[in-house]
Amino acid sequence: MKKISTAAARQTKNLHEDKLTIGLDLGDRSSWYCVLDETGEVLLEQKLATSPKAMKEVFEDMPRSRIALETGMHSPWVSRVLSGLGHEVIVAHTRNVRLIGESRKKDDRLDARTLARLARIDPQLLCPVKHRSAKAQADLTVIRARAGLVRSRTALINTARGLTKSYGGRLRGCNPRNMNAEKAQELSPELQAALVPLLAAIESLSEQIREYNEQIAKIAKESYPQVARLEPPARYRRCSGHRPAGPEFRTVPTF
Repeated sequence: MKKISTAAARQTKNLHEDKLTIGLDLGDRSSWYCVLDETGEVLLEQKLATSPKAMKEVFEDMPRSRIALETGMHSPWVSRVLSGLGHEVIVAHTRNVRLIGESRKKDDRLDARTLARLARIDPQLLCPVKHRSAKAQADLTVIRARAGLVRSRTALINTARGLTKSYGGRLRGCNPRNMNAEKAQELSPELQAALVPLLAAIESLSEQIREYNEQIAKIAKESYPQVARLEPPARYRRCSGHRPAGPEFRTVPTF
């Protein structure tokens, strides 16, 4: 893939049109782009690696262009890289671009060409969206990482409870934050041998989730002070056992 991106970079250096429109169809490992001139003629269609290095090699030597790409896993960082190179970047809402989303013939090269033609005619046809900032994405990543641990913990707890019930027993206590190896003390020896490592893993996940709670609470306090306005009064929290919204990120705004 490195050779492809290098060859593409050499070809793009020969483009000297003042008004170029580019469609970029992003893939996980490689992407296709199509370059149109001012009249709509195809100047270049090429594949490149989906990596920051390849994007810079290909697009940094091009004149300032309008580049259209679809929303997806790679679109946030790609749009930031291309904007940093001085290009006008349009991020198309995939579900609203019917010519691509509902196409029966999925072809990366054709999709790149379609994006370029739509962007050249009228960018509003792409239903453009604006990605969150790099910092907001980083903050949201912390929340999503915590959510992944919570899902894993829930799956392990359900497994432990199901295995216990299959032996006619039950794990006492329903609070996942207090699930640990001690819960298996009243079970049969053979069941204890099977469940103790599982319960230890659950306890470890709970500790990591608590660390994420503290990190998210700090992020909310420092970067999203409006979250504090949504917190119930301290008196209500003491009486009802309510847990703060910050660590649980229920009231952290969508980034």
